[in-house]
Parts: sequence; structure tokens; C-alpha cells
Amino acid sequence: MSQIKLLLVDDQELIRESLHIILAMEEDFNLIGSVTNGKEAIKACETQQPDVILMDINMPVMDGIEATKAIKDRWPDVQIIILTTFEEVQYVKTALSYGAEGYLLKAIHPKDLAASIRLVHRGETLINQGLAKQLLANIPNDNKEESLFKRYGLSEREGQILQAIANGLSNREISQKLFLTEGTVKNYVSKIYVKLDVNDRIGALNKLNEK
Repeated sequence: MSQIKLLLVDDQELIRESLHIILAMEEDFNLIGSVTNGKEAIKACETQQPDVILMDINMPVMDGIEATKAIKDRWPDVQIIILTTFEEVQYVKTALSYGAEGYLLKAIHPKDLAASIRLVHRGETLINQGLAKQLLANIPNDNKEESLFKRYGLSEREGQILQAIANGLSNREISQKLFLTEGTVKNYVSKIYVKLDVNDRIGALNKLNEK
């Protein structure tokens, strides 16, 4: 079994130790280190070459947002999940715009956290459903769906699927909600990405949130 090399980045010792205990129980995870700030995370990338980083936001010396940008600039294949107690939308937007693959709250259940790490390692992106709704809520409300969908030339069905994406639904959940096959949903999602000129769900959310 190939293992996922994990790096923990958080300035709180209790958080680091708790995450280490929880994630060390997963056979497919290899915890290669835990550091206390963004600069140490960059050094760890140079020497340890992690697959996935769990990155706190509010840290001394260099915060998680700056570290995400620096790491993604140098090692774009390193996958970063922002793990924090903050729910400010601006933090989400900035971290994702720098290339983070996902954003989760520290209150997440350990099993859900492990599943999320595996999801990101497989190449998926993820975002807390409540935060996805916050991002969508920032769009101006005057006929926002209709005007946005027309602006990008989306069909009614593509608009429905994009709305479901914005609500944090997976392809499988969308297929069940709209009575489509999962393959059909994937085809629609691909067409939506082309029309929005984005590569993933996070890019679509950011596009919807543009002024």
C-alpha cells in the first residue's frame, strides 16, 4: 500500500499532537513532520517533499496564506488543505486563489478529515459546504443566477448543476437530486468549466464571486 506523506503545520502544540495521534492511526498515512509556521513548512517541503499539507492560517513568522502561495509557486504538485477555526470568507477566497485544494474547519470529525485527505490526494478539491454557501451569498442578489448564467452562456440544466456545485454537492449527490447518471453530471461539469474558463469547483466558485 502506497502511503500519503503528510505534513502538519500549526502553531498550537495541542492541535499538532492531536492531529498526529488521530492521523497516525490511518495505515495509508505517513506523517513526515509537524511544524509551527509557514517558513518551517517551506523548509519541510525542501527536505521532506510532502504529498499533502494540513495548513493552519493564523501563525507567527509566516501565516498559512503566505505559506500556501510560496509553496504553490515552488511546488505546485504539493496539495494543501487549509485547516482552521476561522470562517471568514476572505480567508477562503485568498487561500483558494493561491492554489489550496480545500478548506476545512478544525471541528471536522477525524474520519471525515482522513477521508478528505484521501480525496484531495486523488486530485479532487473540497470545501466546507457552509463556506461554499457563504461564497455564493456574496454574489449580488439582483437576479444573480439568471444574469450570471446568461453572462457565461450556460443552459438551464448547466445552471442547475452549477447551483448544486455552489451548494457543496458532489457529482453523486447532484446526479441523485437531478435524476441524472453520474457520468452525465460529469459531462455537464466539464462543459461548465470550459464556459467559465476554470479547472475545478473552487475555480467555479471564485468565478461566481467575481464582481
